[in-house]
Amino acid sequence: MAYDFQVTVDCADPHTQAKWWAETLGWQVEPQDEGFIKDMVAKGFAKEDETLVFEGKLVWKTGAAIVHEEKLPSGKPRRVLFNHVPEPKTVKDRIHLDIWIGEEQRPQVRDELVARGAKFLYEEKQGPFSWFTMQDPEGNEFCIS
Repeated sequence: MAYDFQVTVDCADPHTQAKWWAETLGWQVEPQDEGFIKDMVAKGFAKEDETLVFEGKLVWKTGAAIVHEEKLPSGKPRRVLFNHVPEPKTVKDRIHLDIWIGEEQRPQVRDELVARGAKFLYEEKQGPFSWFTMQDPEGNEFCIS
């Protein structure tokens, strides 16, 4: 049996990371329901310190997600969740995203991502395949190929 899944990225600032990655992948930041959040606080199911205002909107403090407009065959969203953790990143990621953009576009996309806060680490090749390894603004590794 095949299972649906989402990728979750631990980070210090989930809303800023979600915004950066949504722009990078051409996805959208998943909207949060301000009315629902206010209702949960009013009814005592959540505390105000579990929320924050990000770009003028009330959101849950601990997470933000991005979604692709095209859903999975099951109807669930293609989704990346950015989850707040208190500790900083200290070692290389054991899992990362590979973004397929095409060899011709790689240098231009690398430069655009660096201008937006990414860091270029190095170029690799293996047989006929090549890629750039980079870091997002919080230091999470990803590759463009």
